[in-house]
Amino acid sequence: MAQVRERGARYGKALAALGAASVLTAGAAGPAAAATTAAQAGGARYVALGDSYTSGPGIPEQTGGDCARSSVNYPALTAAKLGQTSFRDVSCSGATTDDMWNTQAGAAGPQLDALGKQTRLVTVGIGGNDIGFGTIIGSCAALSPTDPAGAPCKKQYTAADGSDLLAQRINDAAPKIAKVLKAVHERAPYAKVALVGYPSIMPDNGTSCFPSVPIAAGDAPYLRDTEKRLNTMLQQQARAAHVRYVDTYGPTVGHDVCVPAADRWIEGATPESPAAPFHPNAKGEAAMADAVYGAVRG
Repeated sequence: MAQVRERGARYGKALAALGAASVLTAGAAGPAAAATTAAQAGGARYVALGDSYTSGPGIPEQTGGDCARSSVNYPALTAAKLGQTSFRDVSCSGATTDDMWNTQAGAAGPQLDALGKQTRLVTVGIGGNDIGFGTIIGSCAALSPTDPAGAPCKKQYTAADGSDLLAQRINDAAPKIAKVLKAVHERAPYAKVALVGYPSIMPDNGTSCFPSVPIAAGDAPYLRDTEKRLNTMLQQQARAAHVRYVDTYGPTVGHDVCVPAADRWIEGATPESPAAPFHPNAKGEAAMADAVYGAVRG
């Protein structure tokens, strides 16, 4: 048990560090960002906005500096499927909805600045960092050895009155998503817009695979339900804004962090294929691209 506890603590620290590293410093756009904005005033035909689930950190080949974009992330694969050569990917690891308007460290400028009147397709993958995804996973991993058969993480995120703190975070993020989609419409008025949901991370059947993935038995279904709640909110906001919602959860069920490496599209705490922990690998990004292409083609 002591060894298991130590392993969980190591995972927790590593994942917490990942979350901290992915939340890149934001600041005001400087002259370089302004120049980039001016150069892109018309906007590429297809522009991809989003966080690390869009950018694909750790998947070769990496581009975009600190934003950790992969050359085979779902925007790049979608652009290829569409035969779209006028394409710009400004997704950035660690992005929140605020970073649509702010400059992240290592990024050229606010993501929304890539849009213009020439833009005809926009995909947006955002919201996970607004609820603190990296911190949540790090906390759950660190707590798992304290009660492997229980739900220590769910207990931590349950308020004194019995309410779910993560559910509240998701509710609080809803108007931020609405604001982003409104801004996309304003800056790219002739574009088809698709809001992309998050893939199946934990097993959909609610099982856990502790200790290989340091999530306690009762926390596996809790985290699954939390992600489903996040995706439901995104779908609701897409409907309210009259944009497409892309379900990437359904197509990735059965390829979660707990399945054997050959079938795994979402890596666990210790990735066996190039990817960030608890993020899609190349197969996962390809599956997400298929879902996006199916939603936006034509």
